Amino acid sequence: MDASREKAPSPQETFVQMAQAAGLRGRVLVTLGLLVLARFGTFVPIPGIDRAAFAESIKNSPLVGFLDIFSGGALSTVGVFALGIIPYINASIIIQLLTTALPALEKLQKEEGEAGRRKISQITRYVAVGWGIANSIGISLWLQKYALPGHEGIFFTVSTVMALTAGSMFVMWISELITERGIGNGASLLIFLNIVAVLPKSLADTFNLAQSGDSSILTRTVALLAVFVLMTVGIVFVQEGTRRIPIISARRQVGRRIQRERTSYLPLRLNQGGVMPIIFASSVLVLPGALASFIANSGAGDSIKQAASNVATFLSPGTAAHVAFYVVLIVFFSYFYSSLVVNPVDMAQNLKKMGASIPGIRPGIATTKYIEGILARLTLLGAIFLGVVATVPTAIESGLGVSTFKGFGATSLLILVSVAIDTAKQIQTLVISQRYEGMIGKD
Repeated sequence: MDASREKAPSPQETFVQMAQAAGLRGRVLVTLGLLVLARFGTFVPIPGIDRAAFAESIKNSPLVGFLDIFSGGALSTVGVFALGIIPYINASIIIQLLTTALPALEKLQKEEGEAGRRKISQITRYVAVGWGIANSIGISLWLQKYALPGHEGIFFTVSTVMALTAGSMFVMWISELITERGIGNGASLLIFLNIVAVLPKSLADTFNLAQSGDSSILTRTVALLAVFVLMTVGIVFVQEGTRRIPIISARRQVGRRIQRERTSYLPLRLNQGGVMPIIFASSVLVLPGALASFIANSGAGDSIKQAASNVATFLSPGTAAHVAFYVVLIVFFSYFYSSLVVNPVDMAQNLKKMGASIPGIRPGIATTKYIEGILARLTLLGAIFLGVVATVPTAIESGLGVSTFKGFGATSLLILVSVAIDTAKQIQTLVISQRYEGMIGKD
């Protein structure tokens, strides 16, 4: 297929390459197969639980509804994949925070190359196992009162912990396999899949509510859907938004030829962290509320259960405290993830090595400070946008009185759009690489 090297692949070329190129087709099939396998696991139940009684008890729980979105409905059905990818994400957060604080981990990441990154990945897996066991123990204690006759006691706790932990580790393995041999980021795609799985029911409930015959409900529902559409457009613009810093390459002599100064650009994304700050903030914010909810439903003393119940209500999704903590965590993780993705010191050194400079800025420390200033402002704008997207539509949903989405808010919408954009870009990159391989083969 004739194609310009600089031209982005068209949708037709993308689909043709996905169907004909063996390497790309294999990656697509591996990704789809693993996603189907991950989805299948949500329907494998943990034995010995009265699901009818459990479903009745969580029917109006906003926290369970919020968690159920990220598990694809596995939590409400008490499937073996109820924990999903959350323990692995929490472990990644812990290791990334420790990497900035512990010199040994920082050395592994920056100086040991691929071997160091493999060691960090292995440590992350061990932490994920421990985190999964801790979460599984909490869930098993919570489910103890819903155990069927003959399944109570220590056997129920041990079997439930083993099933949930094994399911979480299997999901972690699937995510790593997708990242390595498939297309896109495995953890992000699994969350994307779980959100999409519960979306049809939310949309069906919304349309049924709109067809109830009440004109005011129809108007409010249409207004809410319009807000989601506008937010989708805004997310696309922000995710694609970049600040282009002009760069001038110095004049060089190659043999007898003198190359003129060339002007190019250093692109800095408005939202460097992409979808990860939202995922990290959601995962961290769930912990205190979930822990308090488990304690409130456990066999603890009345005073402890009452205090835990108050904390769970205080941090329940939709409350002012939940929104405030959510925004703070989004801003924190936006700056934190931006510092991991972009290193102004390395960028300044690379520009100096290439003989390039920013107009009006001296090479070295001045360039580093200039890039740091721009990056800080961009990160702040991106964090503010993420905070607005994550909170405003939910507030509008509450104000309009349309609660059929039950936790599917702008957070989920942002994850869907961001993961779709990132995956589409990776597919385009693979298509371009196939295009170049075809050109080399013809030569």
